[in-house]
This record gives sequence, structure tokens and C-alpha cells, in this order.
Amino acid sequence: MIKYLLLISGLIGTLSVSAQPLAHSYTELPNPKPINQASWQAVKAGTYASFASPDVRYEKHTAPTAALSSLWSAKAWRGEKVHTQLLIWTTAPLAPVSLEWGDLRSSNGSRIPASQVKAGFVRYVMTDALNPDGTGCGNRKAADFDSSLVADAIDFTPSLAIAQQTTQPIWLSVSVPANTPVGVYKGTVTIKTGKNTRLTPLEYTIDVLNHTLPAPKDWRFHLDLWQNPYAVARVHTVKPWSQAHMNVMKPYMQLLANAGQKVITTTIINDPWRSQTEDVYGSMVRWIKKKDGTWTYDYTLFDQWVSYMMALGIDQQINCYSMIPWDLKFAYYDEAARKDTFLIAKTGTPEYDNHWRPMLTDFARHLKQKGWFAKTTIAMDERPLEAMQKAIALIKSVDKGFKVVLAGNYHPEIQQDLADYSVASNQVIDPTTLQQRKQRGQKTTFYTACPEGYPNTFTFSPPAESTWLAWHSAHKGYNGYLRWAYNSWVKDPLRDSRFRSWAAGDTYFVYPGPRTSLRFERLIEGIQDYEKTRILREQFQQNNQPDKLRQLEQVLDGFEITNLKTTSAGEQLQAAKKVLKSL
Repeated sequence: MIKYLLLISGLIGTLSVSAQPLAHSYTELPNPKPINQASWQAVKAGTYASFASPDVRYEKHTAPTAALSSLWSAKAWRGEKVHTQLLIWTTAPLAPVSLEWGDLRSSNGSRIPASQVKAGFVRYVMTDALNPDGTGCGNRKAADFDSSLVADAIDFTPSLAIAQQTTQPIWLSVSVPANTPVGVYKGTVTIKTGKNTRLTPLEYTIDVLNHTLPAPKDWRFHLDLWQNPYAVARVHTVKPWSQAHMNVMKPYMQLLANAGQKVITTTIINDPWRSQTEDVYGSMVRWIKKKDGTWTYDYTLFDQWVSYMMALGIDQQINCYSMIPWDLKFAYYDEAARKDTFLIAKTGTPEYDNHWRPMLTDFARHLKQKGWFAKTTIAMDERPLEAMQKAIALIKSVDKGFKVVLAGNYHPEIQQDLADYSVASNQVIDPTTLQQRKQRGQKTTFYTACPEGYPNTFTFSPPAESTWLAWHSAHKGYNGYLRWAYNSWVKDPLRDSRFRSWAAGDTYFVYPGPRTSLRFERLIEGIQDYEKTRILREQFQQNNQPDKLRQLEQVLDGFEITNLKTTSAGEQLQAAKKVLKSL
């Protein structure tokens, strides 16, 4: 049975063309760097293909010089998705190129169906670089940075034309079904460069081991990538919250659910982040001050969004932003004045308390009526200690059952009050506190943002760093990882990932289409590894295998950020995975 690229119906699992994806073809921006003629002079005329490292962002107009292979082999747990890159490089232009593949078969007759294999062209997007101080923050002008094309988006287009003296990466992934018998499975990928022209098939093997990963919805890794529904509405030119909007969002949010996402991002005020993104977050709750001075609240959009995401399997936590917006500005509709207006009030002031107490009281009532109160949190990010203390006091005075979360610096004074605490990657929480939080059922994660040059998930970051993040989480004893932007797209996200305020790629993991990315796929790889280490640790403890447990802990101990100064994320992962596969 042969599967052609043309037949791919989605990125992962159940995605469908009926969801009206933005599947149009597009042209990449011109490369600001000239063709590396020296590299092509060493290449005999012709077209070549080979497997390559998933850790490398290969340059578009440089012929590959690193050691490559016509074979790829991988070990996989049942239920795991494994992947690699392969390269096509050519001295002459090629007619549209496509790929074909079939089932993977073992010697005992078992097979991994061709439908579990996906292949996509890795597209080039414009990127920039870190600031001279090694960070990615601050107002940025393209002229101030060495911009270049970088391989990142993964495009499941049926075919792609390849210009002369071009290197074209392909992303190949195999999702091993959970019921696959143990054994070695062999498959091939064939590259078609014309109507009847095929290159020599590339062979690969997947060694399926006697371990099983749970389904993504059952992964314990606490993944919190913030969603931006308004960006989807802009890119797809649909009215926010219309049925068309909900339809086009489905493949994006299903892609996120299939990565093990646990949290729904909601907004209970307008513009909680001072219009920092290309698409401003509106409020999912409409605040109405009636003529007699009392308040009513319309939860229609909030309920619609939460119900929608829960139906897709993202149903463990509802984060509501934010009681402490960056400009302390709170919009509402004033019936007496018959217009939208706003209040500016600091936490702890009578004006602030008088504005929020009625809302929190009514919100608690509504959440309990919907059956969502236990899953809902009042969420803030990067807010100072004093403001947090005052907000927490107000929230708990309304209903002690309300949960509060924060993404920001570590404040030991309030850590007991936070059901979910995500600390910046440069912050330190002592092991005793971490253990106490776990015993109380509280989650502790970490996040990266523009201040961290590395490890990070910019479009110029080494792809292995996305995987490394989850290993770091396992090493530190964290529950997972947070990143503030899943899809807060820039103006032209398919072609140019640069943004006015932060390093390129800081605002999104996935591309319109939907199209996944090297960064997103490598992040999922790391989450799978986190689950493996968790399962193995529990197994070794249960079976009284202290030697294997010690080996596992020794591997994890190496995933300190300071170690990246001397050893790359890719090198560290290769060594760690070698040990993990032997356990």
C-alpha cells in the first residue's frame, strides 16, 4: 500500500481538510545571503537525497557537507512518534517534487500502516538573531540584525518546486500505534522529481521496543502554551467567534491537544497584555455596569471557548487572565453613559476591590453552575510580589476555593498560595519546597521568554533545544513547561518570523495552514522523553532496581542550563537517549 504526500489529510491523527485549512501555496522571501558557490563547486551535476540530522537547520543555498546516510534507524516505544530529516540537494532546477512511501513491515508479517507515516517539506522563513547582550528582548529593527532565511515550518503540500543550487529538507515522522507488536520494521521513502522520475528509495528501520507510552491526553507533563484565537481570525479573515472562526481553529487546537496540552487560555478582561501582540486579546467576559450601579456579566464567549476546547480534549485547567494587567486598565460598558469606558486602579485600592469583588462573586457562582470551578484559576504573569499578595487576599476573601496561578519570578512568600507556579528558567526553587508543593497537589513548571538567549524556541534556536527543555523539567522535578505564545502570529508569519519587540519566532510555535514546525515537533519529542523517564523511574522503584534508577538519575542530572555553555543540546540529548534506550 502506497501513501502519497497528496493524500495527507492533516498534521496529526484526526485533522481533516473539512476544517478548511489555509492550504494555499506560497513563495518564500528571497535569501539575503548569496548562494554558497564554493560548496556547490564540490558537487557533481545532478540531484541527491539522503537522511540527515534533525538537530541541524540546513542552509537553503549551501550544499550539505556533513556526513549523511542513505539509511535511518530509530528505536521507539509503542505509542511514540519518532522523526528525522532527509535532504534533497540539486544543481539544476527540478519540476515539482513529491514523495511516496508504503507500510513498514517486520519479518514476522506485522506492519506499521503507511497512514502512520507523515512527510513534509521544511520551509524557510526569515529570522534575525539575539541582541549583543545575548537576550532577545527590546524594540527591534530589521536593519540592526543579521537577518537570514532559516528552515523551520513543515509544509504538507503535495509537491514543491526546487530551484537550482538549493538544499531542501524533508521532515519524516512515524507514529507507532500502541498495539504494534515488538520487532524491527522496515520502510522506504521515494522522492519523485518528475512525472516518471524517481531517485533511489531511502531505507529506514524502526525498532519497536517492549514499552508503551500512554496517549497524549494521559501524559502527565503539564504543557501550557497560550492560545490566541484572535490571530486565527485575522489570518483566516473570518469574524471572531463566528462558526467559520470555530471551524478554522479546530486543526490548530487539535494539533495542540495531540501535543498533550493541559490548559485553556482565557481572557476575562480586555487587552490584558497592553496590545503587545499583533492581535489584541479581547475579553471573553462582557462587563456591564447598570444604571443603578450594579453589575452584570455576559459569559457567552467564555463558555463557548471553554466548551469548544474541552471537546477537543484540552480539559484539565482553565487559566483566566488577568486581574493585574500590565496597564491596570479595566474596560466595561456603562449603561448610564451608553458607551464603553474603563477604570484604572491599582491592586489594594478601594476602587480596585469595588471593581473586582462583584465580578469574582458572580464568576464563582457561574463556574460552579457549569461544573468548572475546580478547574478554573485566576491567572497572572510577571507581576510584582506586593501586587500579587493584594490580589490573592481579595480573591481568597471572595471564595477560598478559588485557585490562583502565576508565571513569573519566584517569590517564596506566596508559593503556598499558588496552585500552579511557573517560574522563569533562571529562577531557583529549593528541592524541599518543590516536594512540598507536589505533596499538596500543586503544580510547578518553568518557562522561557525573550530574556533567555538559550535554551529557547526562537526560529534561529538549535532545534534540539526545544527537546532539551522537557529533559530539564524532568531533571529539576518540575511538572512541565510554559510558553506564552502558541500562535500569536506576526504580520506575515509564513515568510517572516521577525517581530518588533522580541527575537524572531518568540510569538509562535506553529504556522498558518496549519503547518507544524521543527521547534514544535522537537518539543513533542522532549515531552515523550519526559514521560519515558517518569515511567521508567516508577518501574525501577517498583521492581527494586536501584542500579537502573541511579543510571537514569545520573543522565537527568546533566540537564542544567549552565552545561549548555560547553555541550550543545543536540550532543547532550544524543548521549542521554543512548542511555535511556538501554534501560
